Amino acid sequence: MLNSISHGKKSKGPPLIILHGLFGSANNWSSIARAMSDQRHVICIDLRNHGNSPWHSTHSYDDLATDVAMTLDEPADIIGHSMGGKAAMVLALRYPQLVNKLIIADISPIRYNQSQISIINALLAINLHIAESRTEVMSQMLTIEPDLRAFLAQSINIKEKVWRINLKTLKKDMNKIVGFPNFKAEFTGKTLFITGEKSNYTHESHKPNIRRLFPNSSFISIQNAGHWLHVEKPLEFKDITKTFLNEK
Repeated sequence: MLNSISHGKKSKGPPLIILHGLFGSANNWSSIARAMSDQRHVICIDLRNHGNSPWHSTHSYDDLATDVAMTLDEPADIIGHSMGGKAAMVLALRYPQLVNKLIIADISPIRYNQSQISIINALLAINLHIAESRTEVMSQMLTIEPDLRAFLAQSINIKEKVWRINLKTLKKDMNKIVGFPNFKAEFTGKTLFITGEKSNYTHESHKPNIRRLFPNSSFISIQNAGHWLHVEKPLEFKDITKTFLNEK
């Protein structure tokens, strides 16, 4: 069973499920979840091989979507960012009866050329046993972009000196993570693609494939935001999300 963190109380409306990106966890979305929980029950999920959810030997989007489907006992609104966005799209395409509205944050249903293997190799090379704090671990991340170090350090259990992410499985299945399954099906529910103006993860050329799979989709870009648009522009992200979810 996937680990999750709940915010707010159950209401008459559908719950809101939030799926984090690669190397992330449910905790990364706490501030957004709290801001959204004044109107509905918000549940942030640790995807497999991340956070406090179980580790497995595989990490495909079918795996992720099925895991999430097994946690849902009613249709839900879904937000997914990056890897979590791909998982959310596969969930909607495989289990459309479980998805009410769908919000995809800065990712497209395509195969990407950039791999995260170099980051994983750098993390695997870190000696956690000589570190007494996350700051000391970050000092070993010399080959990793400075902006990513604090984010990655959140996935360390300093007391037990272990990672909360299954780096070996993620490395083995990186080809699946950067890819996207082939689908003939479509999800006809309302779908919003939110992109960061400065992000290189999304492009106009992706829209034909998006519309093929998600014909009832709309698009909005957040100015001066990159891939981490919900962190860089949290108020704008929250307002856009709430407006879309509250539309009848």
